[in-house]
Amino acid sequence: MRISIGMKAPDFTAMTTFGPMKMSDHKGHWVILFSHPGDFTPVCTTEFVAFSQANDQFEALNAKLIGLSIDSNPSHLAWVNQIGLLTGIQVPFPIIADRMADVAKLYGMIAPNASTQETVRNVYFIDPNQVIRAMLIYPLTNGRNISEILRLLIAMQTTDEYNVVTPANWQPGQEPMVPAARNYEQLQERMNDPENMGLDCMDWFWCYKEMND
Repeated sequence: MRISIGMKAPDFTAMTTFGPMKMSDHKGHWVILFSHPGDFTPVCTTEFVAFSQANDQFEALNAKLIGLSIDSNPSHLAWVNQIGLLTGIQVPFPIIADRMADVAKLYGMIAPNASTQETVRNVYFIDPNQVIRAMLIYPLTNGRNISEILRLLIAMQTTDEYNVVTPANWQPGQEPMVPAARNYEQLQERMNDPENMGLDCMDWFWCYKEMND
């Protein structure tokens, strides 16, 4: 299956470190579904520590973290236990055991030109309606930036709440932008009286939205 933005997230049932789960169990929440190449590997371990440290921030945004690799549940359990012993950090989210790669194949997590034995570092942002809203893919060799995953999640939630878009390098708390004018009347309104619309415009097609605290 080819996964793309805007499609319904494929449902599945799988065993995890927290017991059996279905993707559809999480309807009503944002889900950050991410794959990693393997347990007991250095880069993946740092990622799981970083995701665990940021878990409360994701929870505050109504988002659930779910990890996955083509490893067994005993391997996952031994690994998260070792992370706890080494760092004192408990992994507070489930990790899917996917020995037959059923979920990995369903979501296109295997890049055969990179590896047929491991998943690459995919991240799927799934909204409360179970629609895939964004995807990030990192190679086997390089860990993810958790701050960027949080930033993009907040950006999409801001878009949904205020019907805005976010510019390059936008950070939470900064002014977003409004979508391009849909017709000539809207263009004229933006040109003639942007302040009354709560806009700060460089031109009719380039307007920032003033956000009141």
